[in-house]
Amino acid sequence: MSPQLPPLDPLLLSELRLSIMAILMQEEEADFLYLKEKTSATGGNLSVQIDKLSTAGYIEVEKGFVGKRTRTVCKITETGSQAFKDHFEALKMYFPAEGIE
Repeated sequence: MSPQLPPLDPLLLSELRLSIMAILMQEEEADFLYLKEKTSATGGNLSVQIDKLSTAGYIEVEKGFVGKRTRTVCKITETGSQAFKDHFEALKMYFPAEGIE
């Protein structure tokens, strides 16, 4: 009998939310336009997903101005970083020990 597989983080099962988190794991911070460009997401969808990650405490969102333009900057939190690492480790358990060919 196989051991029970660990649960995956439902918040990180969304491709876009996972992409945002992966980018923020590599970058100290990323603004909205950078995330939009890297993920090829629409502005509306990206905004909704950022809000979900922020509500969960996975990222911090700072809104400000550069000149007369608004600027939204996202940073991963310690909670978000740990959730991403846990999700990644749990995901590895879904694959055979000898790897994928």
